[in-house]
Amino acid sequence: MTESEHAERFTHLRPLLFTIVYEILGSATESDDVLQDSYLRWAQVELSTVRDTKSYLAQLVTREALNALRARARRREDYVGPWLPEPLLLDEADASADVVLAESVSMAMLVVLETLTPDERAVFVLREVFGFDYDEIAGAVGRPAATVRQLAHRAREHVQARRRRFGPVDADRVSDVTERFLAAADTGDMAGLMALLAPDVVWTTDSGGKATAARRPITGADRVARVLLRFFEFGRTVPGVRFELANCNNSPAIVIHRDDVLEGVFLLEIAGDRVTNLYGMRNPDKLAGFTGPRPITRQ
Repeated sequence: MTESEHAERFTHLRPLLFTIVYEILGSATESDDVLQDSYLRWAQVELSTVRDTKSYLAQLVTREALNALRARARRREDYVGPWLPEPLLLDEADASADVVLAESVSMAMLVVLETLTPDERAVFVLREVFGFDYDEIAGAVGRPAATVRQLAHRAREHVQARRRRFGPVDADRVSDVTERFLAAADTGDMAGLMALLAPDVVWTTDSGGKATAARRPITGADRVARVLLRFFEFGRTVPGVRFELANCNNSPAIVIHRDDVLEGVFLLEIAGDRVTNLYGMRNPDKLAGFTGPRPITRQ
């Protein structure tokens, strides 16, 4: 087999492999590093020994992702403020037609996955999102299949206990709530904004101590609304600041630039007719991979 055969197989499956690794790590920049390291290992494999390229590569990138996840756990001990997954810029239609994929890349789900152990997270992602069998997952995480079944059951119960059931998204309703939310915030309409925020809405911002942001989550419609109004007033009055609407993690998001510098990304989680959570990324290290839409898939 030639080098081009290795490259062709890996490139064909790259969107799938990226999606697997991103859901295990919650980081686009780390996922890129994992895929690069994985390809170097893949390039040394004798292809005649590979029976199922998709399964083989999924196991390979999972092992690399787990190594990265365990190494990161040590760095998080000294992290300043809340830790959030990196926002992922998507094409509009990438996840919307696939309910399982849409939920699995949502910021809310990724936040829940952060509470699992590394092995539980990898098992949950591979089994519940991508449908790999237990023997394949056992090869990826280096555990017996019986143990993998136990990990899958425990992870599934953990996620279900912390995440409300994800139903079909009403795109028109989400669009309507987003438009009314932006109009109220931009015009300083406190009453209109309060009507669109859930009473227990939470604003969480990850800055890593490297940018101006609240070090603790802000809870409650009144407090969040006041912060939002100051936030949008800043956008109106400071030269060079512009807000753009985007699709991140299959949710509406506000992307903030100041001149040519990306200052932050804020995602809105909408349930019914209310905004229930706002997730903000201000850490410049975690914005480094926010360079363009990323293709994701479960196939």
